[in-house]
Amino acid sequence: MANLRDHMGRPIVAVTGIGVVTSLGVGKADNWAALTSGKSGIHPISRFPVDQLNTRISGMVDFLPSSSKGASPLTYEMAETAAQEAVSEAGLDSGDFSGPLFLASPPVELDWADRFSLYNSDKQDIGAERLLRVARGLKELDIFETTQFGSIADRLADRFGTRGLPITLSTACASGATAIQLGVEAIRRGECDKALSIGADGSATAEALIRFSLLSALSTHNDIPEKASKPFSKDRDGFVLAEGSGALVLESLEAALARGATILGIMRGCGEKADDFHRTRSKPDASPAIAAVRAALADAGLGEDEIDYVNAHGTSTPENDKMEHLSLSTVFGERIGSMPISSNKSMIGHTLSAAGAVEAAFSLMTMRESVIPPTINYDNPDPAIVLDVVPNKKRNAEVGTVLSNSFGFGGQNTCLVMAREPV
Repeated sequence: MANLRDHMGRPIVAVTGIGVVTSLGVGKADNWAALTSGKSGIHPISRFPVDQLNTRISGMVDFLPSSSKGASPLTYEMAETAAQEAVSEAGLDSGDFSGPLFLASPPVELDWADRFSLYNSDKQDIGAERLLRVARGLKELDIFETTQFGSIADRLADRFGTRGLPITLSTACASGATAIQLGVEAIRRGECDKALSIGADGSATAEALIRFSLLSALSTHNDIPEKASKPFSKDRDGFVLAEGSGALVLESLEAALARGATILGIMRGCGEKADDFHRTRSKPDASPAIAAVRAALADAGLGEDEIDYVNAHGTSTPENDKMEHLSLSTVFGERIGSMPISSNKSMIGHTLSAAGAVEAAFSLMTMRESVIPPTINYDNPDPAIVLDVVPNKKRNAEVGTVLSNSFGFGGQNTCLVMAREPV
């Protein structure tokens, strides 16, 4: 019988359900088939005019009913879709989950369609007073609720029957991984025997595109969209804004085995460290990222030589890729040139708040399927970043442990260590 406690005497946390939505499609099967074939989901933007913009491509999810309804409706639909897949795979009641919900989602704003509906409601006077008067006269809560940070989690809690106060969090690009970490820690503390952790982000709006462009963070490789995201390449020029969602059902191994659930993987360790160097840039010596990786390994009870594969943050921005290489080479030393380290973002773009959850899902599938997804567009290696990025083609490999990195703007660093089997 498997050991039910980890090296620190805490309940071992298992994954029993996985759900995914990205620009590659809906569900694990379609996403995994596309990801391992090296297919890109990056495409020209058609959701809004881009004629005067420097970046005109994205990994938007344009095939769902809510894709044209604004960031909040799309974020909810993707979260619900991924969660339904995960809960169904876990064999649990999709209306009575009876565990806590942790949702990583983007900060919300009033969608442009709603703004125009307010501004155009009454043309007799102008300015803020007109907007306030029209808003006070609204007879429904729809517009108000879309601007409330916790509204999506509240709806998901009602939909799936989760217990307790649903938690909504935003730790920049580490959010999805943080949602998983919170679920793991709740189970370890004995507060629950299962948790639903979701990362979802449908905020690839015109405003977001302009803001990231002003930071010089986005790729402008518009002519061939599928070639735009090229992590660790010498000619990388920025990340590709994208949308998606990932959901995991987490359970104590004891509870999962007791009900006969299929164990899809084990959450071995979580590590997080803050970086107060700059609101967008990482500390040049990569010390917070290094500390986050080491904290995750320590929490997992694993040494540097016991990680088989790294699912890199790998954004394709010049500075972030350089920082991640520095952090990994510092931790793993001479192994760094031979251990596989690939980036899902080369195919799906950067799903922001959802990235950590989406990439955790793909990491678990890497172990289950014994296939490492490639880093595509790796045609011009950076001589300053010597890594085995699994270039351009998938690789069959037995993978027993994975480190998944999430290094976000504002110094939010979260790393997850996953294993294929219990100790």
